[in-house]
Amino acid sequence: MSRINKICVLTSGGDSPGMNAAVRAVVRTAIYHKLEIVGSMQGYQGLINNEFMKMNSSTVSGIIHLGGTILKSARSPQFRTPEGRKLAHDNLVKNKVDAMVVIGGDGTFTGARIFGQEFNMPIVGIPGTIDNDLFGTDYTIGYDTASNTVIEAVDKIRDTATAHSRLFFIEVMGRDAGFLALRSAIASGAEAVMVPEVKTDHQKLEVFLKNGFKKKKTSSIVIVSEGEDVGGAINIAKKVADEHPEYDVRVSILGHLQRGGSPSAFDRVLASRLGVAAVEALIDDQKSIMVGVVNREVVHVPFNQALKNKKKLNPALLNLIEILSA
Repeated sequence: MSRINKICVLTSGGDSPGMNAAVRAVVRTAIYHKLEIVGSMQGYQGLINNEFMKMNSSTVSGIIHLGGTILKSARSPQFRTPEGRKLAHDNLVKNKVDAMVVIGGDGTFTGARIFGQEFNMPIVGIPGTIDNDLFGTDYTIGYDTASNTVIEAVDKIRDTATAHSRLFFIEVMGRDAGFLALRSAIASGAEAVMVPEVKTDHQKLEVFLKNGFKKKKTSSIVIVSEGEDVGGAINIAKKVADEHPEYDVRVSILGHLQRGGSPSAFDRVLASRLGVAAVEALIDDQKSIMVGVVNREVVHVPFNQALKNKKKLNPALLNLIEILSA
C-alpha cells in the first residue's frame, strides 16, 4: 500500500504543447487511485508563494487540446537558493503534500533533483520541452507539435522563395540541441541544416551554394538552429550575402510561434501515457526519476542520468540531408 496520499503537480520552464494533456492525465490518475491532487501555480514559484489550486476531474475537463499550461509557468531564481527551497518545502508540508510530479525540461529536473535530495521528497518528472534534448527518452512532450509548426511555416516560406528564386535561412529553436532543426529540415525538404552539435563546415556550405543553389536557380531553404556556432541565421546570412552579392538572401526567425498551438495527436497520447506513468511510479515508491518512452515502452530514468548524459543526434539523419539535397 502506498504511503502517498496527496500529490502536487506543476509545470516549469518554457511551455510546450501537450503540457495540459499531461496535467490532465496526472490529475485523473490521482483521482482514479483515490489520491488528493493540487496544482502549484507558476511552477516552483507557486510553492514559495503558497499558491496551490485544488484539482479535480472538472478542473482538467476540456484542456487536452490546449497549448500552453493552465498552471502557468515561470523561472524561479528564489527556488535556486536553500532559503527559497526551505520555504517551498514548508508550504508543501503545511498543505499536507506527500509527493510531486514536475513537468518541464532539464532546468526543471535539476531543481527537482536537488529538492528531492534535500527534503527526501518523492518527485517524478515528465519531460516537456520542444527541444527533445533530454537523455533517456525518445520523445519529449511538445517536440512533435513544434516540428509540425516549423514544417507548416517552411512550406509557406518556400512558396515565396520559389517565386523569387531566393535563398532563405530559417532559424528555429534549439540553443543547445539540433533535434528540432534536423527533423524539420528532413520533413520540409530543406537543402541544408546547421545544428550546434556539428561545427559549421563553411567549405561544405560553399559547395552547396555553388553546386546546389547556383545551378538549380530556384529556391533553397537552409534550416539553422538558434545555437549554431556562427551565431544564428542572421550572421550566417550576412556572411553569405557579403561573399555572394549575386544571391537574393533572406532570413526568417520563427521564434516563439514554435511553442504555441494545439498539441498534435502524438503529443496528446505521449503526455497522457507519461502522466499516468508518473503517478503510478509514485504509488510504487519511485523517486527522483523521469518517466520517458524508449522504443514505444514507458521507462524510468534517474534524474542523475537524464541530466548527466547528453542525448546525441542520429548521424544517419544528418546524412539524409546531404543525400536528399543532391
